Amino acid sequence: MSQDPWLQNYDATCRLAQEVAENLHERNRQQRTGGNPAKINMTLRASLQKLKQNISQLKEGLLRASSARRLMQPEADRRQNLIDDLLTREKQLNATFRGDVTEPESSRSTLMGMGSGTSGGGAANPWLINESEDTRGLTFGEIKQQQQRVIEVQDAGLDALAAVISRQKIMGQEIGNELEEQNEIIDDLTHLVDKTDDRIRNETRRVKLVETKSASCGMLVVIVLLLIAIVVVAVWPV
Repeated sequence: MSQDPWLQNYDATCRLAQEVAENLHERNRQQRTGGNPAKINMTLRASLQKLKQNISQLKEGLLRASSARRLMQPEADRRQNLIDDLLTREKQLNATFRGDVTEPESSRSTLMGMGSGTSGGGAANPWLINESEDTRGLTFGEIKQQQQRVIEVQDAGLDALAAVISRQKIMGQEIGNELEEQNEIIDDLTHLVDKTDDRIRNETRRVKLVETKSASCGMLVVIVLLLIAIVVVAVWPV
């Protein structure tokens, strides 16, 4: 009986990922020895793009098979785990290609262990070349659950951060409203001060005018009194 086309595509994608890993190892070796890795970098870019396309095709094929109910749920879950591991490996390879992470210390025999045998029913993870103590010995499902818990913790932290930012935004809006009210009060006070200053200047002019008139009346009274005194002295009999 012929093999499932999806599994054949999966095996081909595994071999492509293995080829990319070996080419990355060779590229890094050339860089360390002073060689020119320009040609192999071009090959790596094309291979990484092809790897991304292959993984997308695997996802689409699994989605179609699941929607048409051509797969039992356990097999669909197993294939989804295989795709998840391929995605993880693709991210690692891209990061290594960009130089974001160093190449894992792995032997050629470990790399060659990835192939058609992975498409069987085994639960071992073929991509954890440099596996940590936290995931060693875990199945796909257990690793996925562990990653889900990590994501949930991160989501909770993001929710808390979003709440803090929201409160700060509200505080900023309240402070802005308070500043607007204070500015309106200051504008009113400035207008009142200007009006008061105008009234003070007007009253000052009136006082000066009254003082001037008072001085003129006083002089007039003095002159009249002097005239009266002169007339009295003139007519007073000696």
